[in-house]
Amino acid sequence: MKGRALRPAVFLDRDGTLVRDPGFLRSPDQVELLPGAAGALHRLGEAGFALVVVTNQSGVARGFLDEPALERIHDRLRTLLAAEGARLDGVFHCPHHPTEGKPPYRTACECRKPAPGLLLRAAKDLGLDLERSYGMGDRDRDVEAAVAAGARGISLGFEHPLAAVAASSLATAAAWILRQGR
Repeated sequence: MKGRALRPAVFLDRDGTLVRDPGFLRSPDQVELLPGAAGALHRLGEAGFALVVVTNQSGVARGFLDEPALERIHDRLRTLLAAEGARLDGVFHCPHHPTEGKPPYRTACECRKPAPGLLLRAAKDLGLDLERSYGMGDRDRDVEAAVAAGARGISLGFEHPLAAVAASSLATAAAWILRQGR
């Protein structure tokens, strides 16, 4: 990325943050955006933030779905967001689980949150400035992965001691980020 300024990003968990969490999404037909999610992403994108989904998907390791099915789910997510004027710059997933499934998916890895591997890989691949970035989600591991990667963590719907802020929704978190400036 020599010669180019790195962009700030907002790293987003998928289930419970962008879409309803039915347990394990297994089909594109199950993808349902949470109210206000697309509008919040649109505002963040307009402000110059890269928008990146970073998601643990142990359903692959557990045999609930395969990676092509997961990609169809993510294609549906992109389609639903685009229909409301929002876009994603990237989707990064961890298909592993340390104790469930069969190799190569049953493994301890650096990409499963709370480890920062997904965020670090996205930052490298997309030219992102982690120090000016935010990571959010509805679980401890989302905040912890963001902080471990060098971004500011935002907890959605709960308090976390490492979070820069606790927000009630993605829309509320987006408004807070926009008040901070880039």
